[in-house]
Amino acid sequence: MRIILVGPPGAGKGSQAKRLHERFGIPHISTGDMFRKALREKTPMGLVAKTYMDSGALVPDDVVIGLVEERLSADDCANGYMLDGYPRTVAQADALEALLKKWGHKLDHVINISSRDEVVVQRLTGRRTCLNCGATYHTMYNPPKVDQVCDVCGEEVVQREDDSESTVLNRLDVYKKQTEPLLNYYRERGLLRNINGEQSIDSVYMDVCRLLEG
Repeated sequence: MRIILVGPPGAGKGSQAKRLHERFGIPHISTGDMFRKALREKTPMGLVAKTYMDSGALVPDDVVIGLVEERLSADDCANGYMLDGYPRTVAQADALEALLKKWGHKLDHVINISSRDEVVVQRLTGRRTCLNCGATYHTMYNPPKVDQVCDVCGEEVVQREDDSESTVLNRLDVYKKQTEPLLNYYRERGLLRNINGEQSIDSVYMDVCRLLEG
């Protein structure tokens, strides 16, 4: 299966991708992972991307699609993959469609894990992280046993800057501006599948599995 995962920050795409990878054996490819792998291995497109990143410039679409082509050509993607964080724009979606057409491949599903803004804000602003060991908590759903103290290592648990309400609201605004046209793009092609991301992690997972196995 070739799948694209979309959804606002905090919708749980990463959690679902991990479970889906375990069940179906197809790799989860996030934009961040893809960039880090290309830079670490000093691939041709990774080196090109590095020149932009080192100067603080945005990596152009043609370089990003080059990285995507490089990554999707790897052996572990032969039987499918889940793309997370790409495409982000209609221009990138067009480039991906052209790439898949060149290879004689097609997308199977674009899974939109949707959630209302207020739910996303509650999830992300309540998130707390141990800066020492990386353990994560939530003030409502999974608080540490001792307030602001990590259960694992005993160090301080804090709210990351990108989980502040103002930052979360800005991320949501950017996401909507980028993604609404993208959702329409895949809706018109009959590929968009909507999943209610406000359910429990288990319920979302079962809905996605029923979709993929149906």
